[in-house]
Amino acid sequence: MARTLQPATCRSPDRGTRQLNTHAEKHLTALARQSRARHPQDIGHTDARLFLNRELGQLEFNRRVLAQARDPQVPLLERLRFLCIVSSNLDEFFEIRVAGLKAQIELKAEAPGPDGAPPRTVLAEVSRQARELVRQQYDTFNTEVLPALAAEGIRFLRRREWTDTQRAWIRNHFVNEVMPVLTPIGLDPAHPFPRLLNKSLNFAVELSGKDAFGRNTGSALVQAPRALPRFILLPPEVSGCPYGFVFLSSILHAHVNDLFAGMEIRGCYQFRVTRNSDLYVDEEEVKNLRLALQGELPQRNFGDAVRLEVADLCPPHMCDFLLQQFGLGPDDLYQVTGPVNLVRLMQVPDVVDRPDLKFPAFTPGLPARLEKDCDLFAAIRRGDILLHHPYQSFKPVTQFIEQAATDPQVVAIKHTVYRTGADSELMRHLITAARNGKAVTVVVELLARFDEEANINWAGKLEEVGAHVVYGVVGHKTHAKMAMVVRREHGKLVRYVHLGTGNYHSRTATLYTDFGLFTCHPEIAADVNDVFMQITGLGKASRHTHVLQSPFDLHTSLVEAIAQEAREAREGRPAGITAKMNALLEPEIVYELYEASRAGVKIHLIVRGVCALRPGIRGLSENIRVRSVIGRFLEHHRIFHFRSTDTVLLSSADWMDRNFFRRIEVCFPVLDRKLKRRVITEGLKAYLDDNTHAWEMDADGHYRRRQPGHARPRSAQAELLAALALPSGAGV
Repeated sequence: MARTLQPATCRSPDRGTRQLNTHAEKHLTALARQSRARHPQDIGHTDARLFLNRELGQLEFNRRVLAQARDPQVPLLERLRFLCIVSSNLDEFFEIRVAGLKAQIELKAEAPGPDGAPPRTVLAEVSRQARELVRQQYDTFNTEVLPALAAEGIRFLRRREWTDTQRAWIRNHFVNEVMPVLTPIGLDPAHPFPRLLNKSLNFAVELSGKDAFGRNTGSALVQAPRALPRFILLPPEVSGCPYGFVFLSSILHAHVNDLFAGMEIRGCYQFRVTRNSDLYVDEEEVKNLRLALQGELPQRNFGDAVRLEVADLCPPHMCDFLLQQFGLGPDDLYQVTGPVNLVRLMQVPDVVDRPDLKFPAFTPGLPARLEKDCDLFAAIRRGDILLHHPYQSFKPVTQFIEQAATDPQVVAIKHTVYRTGADSELMRHLITAARNGKAVTVVVELLARFDEEANINWAGKLEEVGAHVVYGVVGHKTHAKMAMVVRREHGKLVRYVHLGTGNYHSRTATLYTDFGLFTCHPEIAADVNDVFMQITGLGKASRHTHVLQSPFDLHTSLVEAIAQEAREAREGRPAGITAKMNALLEPEIVYELYEASRAGVKIHLIVRGVCALRPGIRGLSENIRVRSVIGRFLEHHRIFHFRSTDTVLLSSADWMDRNFFRRIEVCFPVLDRKLKRRVITEGLKAYLDDNTHAWEMDADGHYRRRQPGHARPRSAQAELLAALALPSGAGV
């Protein structure tokens, strides 16, 4: 019987003096030897040294993303895009994870995490590592990417390099397109330091002299409205190259005098503040979650400050002034040698028409059965259908709902929505279905971070046409990816189901790797229907035939499955575990994997992001290998394969506390033998064979990139593109 993990404070005798992520292998080996005398349940429950830190693991992940930007084998414009992704990832990291650490410290709730490190210690190390990561990022931007772009005729024109013709054009642009939307703010007793939006671009201006009212002022602010683009493309005849860009910051610097007529400008410095962006809504106290969120969302832009970014030329006294205004300390200051917000350069590759500097275009393929049959329900009746995104098209998922919306035989549609985007064709089909009289039930997760506004809007539109909209279950996010169509056929109702590992989002389906399964298997469909009934209604959880569900039996079932492999190995029978996911953090799962390793089970873990488990420790985890694959697409599959029973599971859940205990998730088997082989081959084996984009993790949480050496170079993503996608320009 699977045990239940009891909350406990992890103790580490030397954690206060020990540097994070530096653990001698011999010490851990000795620890493993000592643990053999204990009951398996005791392994790691009182020793935090068996766990790696979550926040530092996230920074390690961003170092791997940065490596893509530094790789000369990656197309040049894609290298720029990876630099932007690092900035975007760091923004969210500070908005959520660093903000959480700061909140714990402020509230004096400084209990250590599973790794034994208290928040204050983690925050100090995060500050040190993040600062070094940002330094490397801007060094790559300035010394590698910008010069390489310039050599290809894609230039970011600096103020000191502007010609007279360029200055005149930029001046005209400033007067007509920029200046009318700016509102300079002088700082004095009547104009205190304003509340600045989260991640907005601002300029601190030092002044001298008297203004129009005879006031002496020493400083002012200029806020750059978000409506203004952060870079401007000059005509080729003006720039002197095919693509000549000017940063908005450069334009403002050059013309700041126009904003303060008659004043002497002593300095102008761009800066940006990052704020706590977590939303705090007491679900049990509010009567209408949607209305409560609508009231809370505007406050996200004004949470507590957690990071200040300034240009490298900003003098110490101005840095100190800004830190004071935001209630931050020196460790929260990040001085950068370039634009303070690289995220806004994400659009540059889309503006530049240079296919030779981007990843090759491709057309997603289709399973052979869907190429021949336009009736999706008929195709599903002939057998389960597996889609592998982005190599295969997401269109069948959209068509599933589109066909259901107009099919007179369809009586009901049920759907979960976590992330779907502000412009979703699928959601429009659900609205059409409701207008056509179908019984449409949509579980909309309003607390999907940073997608709250889009989901609120869709919920309102669905309710307007009579759809039954449910906001999930209090205290649990609905993260399961499920769609069900109920169709009347030959006098009885038949359920058709789509289950996936990724969101119902047509854009991310072109960027994220995910599996989706169509089936009308009666038992799986009944299980899915039961999950919908639990979410929308009231009643106790029932036991399903095939589908595992959080927060009920998914965790205990996976713990038992891992333990079963251990028992098989101890008996000398074949055993093995291969699992792919985005994050591995849940302590009990980690303990069971350690135990399975000690029993002789060969364990291969493909973890894109954070992994708390320490692999390769003699006597403890020497049978565990952890790798991360970073490439063109964001790895997003959740796949679990247990060798002794040849069970292949797909899931919406990572192996994290939140997924097991605070979210509604589903995990479902692939029953068809051919499709099961496909999942193993495409989703697991291809990634284990990768020797060009795979990173191997060591016991201290550091990663080393695999090199093909004398072997044939293997890239999982490239091989899957070749096998499943169509050549660019081919029709579907």
